[in-house]
Amino acid sequence: MTQKPFSQACENNKAPILAVLKTAFADISEVLEIGTGTGQHAVYFAQHLAHASWQPSDVAEHLPGINLWLDEVQLNNIEVPVALNVLDENWPITSAQAVFTSNTLHIMGRKEVEHFFIKLGELLADGGKFCCYGPFNYGGQFTSQSNARFNGWLYQQNPKSAIRDFEWIEALAHEAGLQLVGDHHMPANNRLLEWQKVR
Repeated sequence: MTQKPFSQACENNKAPILAVLKTAFADISEVLEIGTGTGQHAVYFAQHLAHASWQPSDVAEHLPGINLWLDEVQLNNIEVPVALNVLDENWPITSAQAVFTSNTLHIMGRKEVEHFFIKLGELLADGGKFCCYGPFNYGGQFTSQSNARFNGWLYQQNPKSAIRDFEWIEALAHEAGLQLVGDHHMPANNRLLEWQKVR
């Protein structure tokens, strides 16, 4: 039997993230969340962004846990979670007004991050939004000692994982037709980066 997953980090960061999404997604009617994880964010954001339909997605093994959160709240504006691997050539969702992801880019390998942005450029509509939460380096430097320690822990889990340089991510986003419209400071040395599709 699948046990309902829980992330304390999700509980800690959901309110600060929502404060940004309320503005960033104010005119958005559908959001694709990539890397839904436990499902906590999906439930919380769908509850507070009732004007938008929220589409969770993650690798197949995470879907049962996500469904436990969704079954508990029974919200009308959350869609059935779909299996999505960023390296797949054909994604189950082919268009979206907005995309949200949290704490995923540092888990992915570089090839996965690059492919993620290529697909992002294909599926986002003109004027669409992309919001990405997590830790980032600036100028090749960690923004805190805790981030440096976290990066070491990531490497131990998977040598392909690492806190990504903001400048590299911004270059990938630009190549995908996205323009940075916000770099929001978040608690615990994290950021929420906000882009808009312009071409």
